[in-house]
Amino acid sequence: MVRSIKEEHDIKCRRHKRFKVTTDSEHNKRIYPNLLKQQFSVNHPNCAWVSDITYIWTDEGWLYLAGVKDLYTKELVGYAIDKRMKADLVCRALNKAIKDKRPSQGLIVHSDRGSQYCSDDYRTIISKHGFKGSMSAKGNCYDNAPIESFWGILKNELIYHKDYKTRFTAITDIIKYIELYYNQTRIQKGLGYKSPRQVWFDFYRQAA
Repeated sequence: MVRSIKEEHDIKCRRHKRFKVTTDSEHNKRIYPNLLKQQFSVNHPNCAWVSDITYIWTDEGWLYLAGVKDLYTKELVGYAIDKRMKADLVCRALNKAIKDKRPSQGLIVHSDRGSQYCSDDYRTIISKHGFKGSMSAKGNCYDNAPIESFWGILKNELIYHKDYKTRFTAITDIIKYIELYYNQTRIQKGLGYKSPRQVWFDFYRQAA
């Protein structure tokens, strides 16, 4: 009876949060200094990016989402999704951001101290493009607050309202949310009630 009433009125229950550790900072790999130091205000796109990994539960098991966010536009400029949380995941997310946005040398790329971000492959990408690596203090989530904020938005507006049967369904849903909604049309108070993509276009229109 309860189920039929819920279906009739399109009522959905929010899913119970599952917890998964994504940051392994107990390693002896090289780390970058904290260049941002919680100074998240910048004056142009591709000045500083923040990156992190989050997780999504499906009936087939965990999915891991690596994201890269531009501090000026608040756009998720790069992302990658996989069932494994390896260094390749964060490398693919960063490479997508580089391919799509073509940033100049000197870009700050910030992350936590997770082993994926300390990998040789990830450091090679940063070095190859002349970027500046930056990392949070150990165990300090506030040093990476902008990307943590995005994870909260994604999960509260999408993930916690879904019951994904397959990884494919989850991946499709997440990509649509990022590409068609969050980046393109979701306005933000901190952006003057514009979407991230609007802010990006406005900046380069004025620069031209």
